[in-house]
Amino acid sequence: MPFGDILYIIAMFLFAFMTFIIVRNYFRLKFDDEGRRKDMLDEYEEEDRPKD
Repeated sequence: MPFGDILYIIAMFLFAFMTFIIVRNYFRLKFDDEGRRKDMLDEYEEEDRPKD
C-alpha cells in the first residue's frame, strides 16, 4: 500500500474522531443529566408546577 494511501486513512480516521468529540461535547454543554435543554429550563419548570 502506498504511503499516500496510509496517510489518507489516518487523516480520515482523525477527522471522524475529532468530529465525534466535537459533537459529543456540544451536546454535553446543551443538555443536563436528565436530557433537558439547559437554555429551556424555565419552560420545564413551568410544566412541572401544579396548576391551581
